[in-house]
Amino acid sequence: MPTLSIEPNDRITYKVRYQDEHLLVVGKPAGVVTTPGLGHEKDSLLNGLFANLGSTLQNLGKQRDFGLLHRLDRDTSGLVIVALAPHVYDALRASFETRSIEKFYWAVCKAAPKTPKGVIRRPIAEFDGKVPGDTRTKKLARISSAGKPALTAYRVIAATNNGALLECRAVTGRLHQVRVHLESIGCAILGDGFYATGAFRTAAPRLALHAHRIAFEHPVTGERVDVRAPWPPDLRGVLKRLGIARPDIPLEPKHSNQPADDPISDEEPPVGE
Repeated sequence: MPTLSIEPNDRITYKVRYQDEHLLVVGKPAGVVTTPGLGHEKDSLLNGLFANLGSTLQNLGKQRDFGLLHRLDRDTSGLVIVALAPHVYDALRASFETRSIEKFYWAVCKAAPKTPKGVIRRPIAEFDGKVPGDTRTKKLARISSAGKPALTAYRVIAATNNGALLECRAVTGRLHQVRVHLESIGCAILGDGFYATGAFRTAAPRLALHAHRIAFEHPVTGERVDVRAPWPPDLRGVLKRLGIARPDIPLEPKHSNQPADDPISDEEPPVGE
């Protein structure tokens, strides 16, 4: 057996939501970092993937991130694509570059936006900073004219006097993009210890953000792949407290060739231009 660059850890669990011989889409739990890093050398999602697919992912190498096509924040749950062969990784990476891979999030926010759907176009810059209650320096993001272009589409699924449930599509992939964009229009995500303020920072057991859907053209077969994950159990109480129904019940079936619901395709006034 070849020497593995990432230490396997079968205690890091994940849900396989889609798998074939070329790629898989897995559900990352909240509280788990996507890749190993300082303080998380052995407990990342990639460590868990190596426990089952070590030889395959080792073959992709560090230059291809051992098959990982993208990341989610530690406290965000949801879907992540993993390539199982170098040519599949390269093709999917090209799809990410052309923004043809559609990533959708559910977010529970402190309030609904002023318009029921729209597009946020506000540049985002990264910086090293600190958050309340933590003395360590962290990589953070903020709206800045000196930042990189960032685009997030959203639509309101439900709203009450106490909060709102939004579906967002992150077209670009900036650090903390959905979190920063929603906070910038007065809709901070509940449980966000970085960008929410006051009681909203602790209004959920963790960041109330879930990457629930990802859709793309299969790099080998050319067929449309549309993978969805249910509402996470640890956030059910948040919706119940707000009087909002789970958005995945019922989860209406869609034909694989039917276009995804996408607020970006609607002619809505952009936010932030």
